Amino acid sequence: MANRLSSIATRTGDDGSTGLGDGSRVPKDHLRIQAMGDVDELNSQLGVLLAEPLPADVRELVITIQHELFNLGGELCMPGYELLKQDAVLRLDEALAHYNEALPRLQEFILPAGTRSAAIAHVCRTVARRAERAVVTLATTEAINAAPRQYLNRLSDLLFVLARVLNRANLDGLGGDDVYWHSERLKRYEEQEASDD
Repeated sequence: MANRLSSIATRTGDDGSTGLGDGSRVPKDHLRIQAMGDVDELNSQLGVLLAEPLPADVRELVITIQHELFNLGGELCMPGYELLKQDAVLRLDEALAHYNEALPRLQEFILPAGTRSAAIAHVCRTVARRAERAVVTLATTEAINAAPRQYLNRLSDLLFVLARVLNRANLDGLGGDDVYWHSERLKRYEEQEASDD
């Protein structure tokens, strides 16, 4: 395979434009570039997650997801191409069913907290939602295949589930369970604030 990146600093973007995979140039704030950037940020956040202690099966899954996100980014970079296949979406569905099956039903909303790895998974989840919104927005102006949008939607759900899995794995000793939102605690805080005034 030929070297794809012969130079990183090309200076061709100094005018505020950037090149797409088909050779066309668009402004750096183009909706397509914003979607690509959000997908890239998500992949980078997953790299941070991979720097944490993880169960081996979760690590392998996240590595696979990184490769699929690279395909998704490549598809966004080349209008009219299809690089992310529907079987990637099905793999996420299967992983979601597998990991969710062993978790207890939620009794309340949970906070993005617990172990460091779980908290990072929650950050990844929120970036996945932003990337999904960017792809949906892009699809209002340009033709986009269904798989990228579906993949990001499923991935956000899976990352929520993986955060719960990682809290239970408790590999740093700081987790063990979901961190529940306590509406009563907030109510007591507000009452205390009112009485102090």
